[in-house]
Amino acid sequence: MKLLIKNGRVIDPANNIDKVLDILVEDNKISKVEENISENADKTIDAKGCWVTPGLIDLHVHLRDPGYEHKETIATGTRAGAMGGFTTICAMPNTNPVTDNEILVEYVKMKAERDGVINVLPIGAITKGQHGEELADIGKMAQVGACAISEDGKSVPGPSLMKNALRYAKMFDLPVFDHCEEISLAKGSMNAGDRASLLGLKGISNDSEELIVARDMILAGSVKAQIHLCHISTTESIIQIKQAKERGVNVTSEATPHHFTLCDEDITEYDANFKMNPPLRSRKDVEAVRQALKDGTIEVIATDHAPHHIDDKNCEFEKAANGIIGLETALPLGIKILVEGGYLTPSELIAKMTCNPAKILHSDKGTLSVGAVADITITDPECENVFDVNKMKSKAKNTPFDGYKAKGKVLYTIVGGEIVVDNGELVK
Repeated sequence: MKLLIKNGRVIDPANNIDKVLDILVEDNKISKVEENISENADKTIDAKGCWVTPGLIDLHVHLRDPGYEHKETIATGTRAGAMGGFTTICAMPNTNPVTDNEILVEYVKMKAERDGVINVLPIGAITKGQHGEELADIGKMAQVGACAISEDGKSVPGPSLMKNALRYAKMFDLPVFDHCEEISLAKGSMNAGDRASLLGLKGISNDSEELIVARDMILAGSVKAQIHLCHISTTESIIQIKQAKERGVNVTSEATPHHFTLCDEDITEYDANFKMNPPLRSRKDVEAVRQALKDGTIEVIATDHAPHHIDDKNCEFEKAANGIIGLETALPLGIKILVEGGYLTPSELIAKMTCNPAKILHSDKGTLSVGAVADITITDPECENVFDVNKMKSKAKNTPFDGYKAKGKVLYTIVGGEIVVDNGELVK
């Protein structure tokens, strides 16, 4: 199929492009990016007033398949991703059974090819069963297509084991996606602060994150391995990352939309949709995260899309599961908070959701270069967007953003030259 996208503001940070251009897609690849393309096409999209960007890439998604399909499936999760403008997502391994071997990696790939509508890259576990005792077979998982390894949901408890994991990951050119949490310091259910005291909830201190941030960057530096820190949330973590970069550590990091949008003061009642890990931090920490995104210390925006069944959240705050869904709210929150708030330009925002994550994955995605696979997102940045959880495509509905007013709406998501979202409607 030949597809022509006309009159859009093409934002392609990988190629330093931000101007009104046309894009021609032939078969599944981009064949032209020019002004005033006049060729006939099977379908023409008038993108006037819209951003035309590389398809968004999310490094941090929980699809819950296999084992927790009552929370989310690859079919529902990828459709939620498409509605949010994502064309590639990385699936975390804390499934049941844990994705800790080549068979489970192949399973996720096969299921995604059969049931999914966007690209799914499996992440392998660091340890067998995520028990933190014995390394998983990292090499075999890499050979069949794992894009990274992670113990997400927990940290590797032993420094020696973590150091060995970093060594093995380096051998197979895999990044290590690191959940930084010293569990002995993280026994509460929200951020330690005045609001936790007011609500009578046990707090989680910032040092629970910062201790493992420091430890694992030291280990990565010592073996010269690539480490990517997940969902960074505290001021001191950011200071440590800056210092590690200055020492030459190969470290990158991500922030989630909920951690740059909400703080612990937004928790006014026992609504478990505000419960997540790491917890919503102080207003000061939120500002530090925004500034780190602005100055480039944090290179990536990732959702940590964490779907749960209603029963997992409809209980006492302390007993509720951690996490929220995020694929369908990420880009509008980025536009409202970061672009309209003056922290990022549109190009800088898109870089943190396209070419920057692609670089971490050693991927050729995240660009609108001629010859690239046609993964494209078209967004109306001016569209008022009031989130309605009942209209979201995720199987789960656990979000604190129901009814929240944001800015920007994804109109088209194009994956390998095929339209998955057409004028705001899911068509696959």
